Amino acid sequence: MFGRRSDGKKLKNIPPFLKIVPHIMSARHDSQNSFLYEAPCEPMDAFIDQKRTEDGISYNYMHITVAAIVRLLALRPQLNRFVMNGRIYKRNKIYISFAVKKALTDDDVGTTVKLEFDGRESISDVKRAVDDSIRQNAVRSSNNNTDKTAKFLTRVPNALIKLAVGFLKLLDRHGMLFKKVIDASPFHTSCFFTNMKSIKTDYIYHHLYDFGTTGLFVAIGKETLRPVVDEDGNLAVGKRMSMGIVTDERFCDGFYYANSFRVLRKLLADPQLLDERLAAKTEDID
Repeated sequence: MFGRRSDGKKLKNIPPFLKIVPHIMSARHDSQNSFLYEAPCEPMDAFIDQKRTEDGISYNYMHITVAAIVRLLALRPQLNRFVMNGRIYKRNKIYISFAVKKALTDDDVGTTVKLEFDGRESISDVKRAVDDSIRQNAVRSSNNNTDKTAKFLTRVPNALIKLAVGFLKLLDRHGMLFKKVIDASPFHTSCFFTNMKSIKTDYIYHHLYDFGTTGLFVAIGKETLRPVVDEDGNLAVGKRMSMGIVTDERFCDGFYYANSFRVLRKLLADPQLLDERLAAKTEDID
């Protein structure tokens, strides 16, 4: 309450213009920017082949991308901020949410999981967390905290569901939402990730949810062959993975975003950088 929250700390010493922007654009859907990045697959393929051959470990594009996002948020902490009720907060931890299908059928709605990271994790740490969560939640009989919370809220008639969700939004706006609900909610996350490649389709630009605190949405699509210009200026065929990235522009400026996504490009272009744990995170400054 009064700016205090269990999942973040209110920033006070920020530039006046940045402080007023959340009042001009009060909703996330009104403040989202979208852009496409065509990630080169060759460095990721080389890393995957090397790890499979030398260490017997099977990585995929999802492991590499999620590990790169975790590392990015650790190195560029302003991306891990969020806006609530006109205030800008820095998040306590790094969280990645994503959906898990229990079966590849039309009638299976699946579930959603949220993973917590410290930011110092190596790609092997991230792979272990991702694989374990998928293994646990892909079972038809599984029920995680998100499922249990949704089931609890939907035990009442539809009209009361609307009132209950509205009440939770009111509590969230004023920093009074129960910590257990925030911990279970996949919408209170640093980044929401969706792997469209896993269902053999292309990337999308996914909107940011107005409920919760998501400030970054990343969707990866299936890889395709594209004409590219190599380092010598020659036209060649390159394999590219499309990434649709949507951001909330209210908690840091465009220059910070631009420099941050240069870091992301560097990490995806050389996944070996993710092989070692990060020695020290960059702390957000208030």
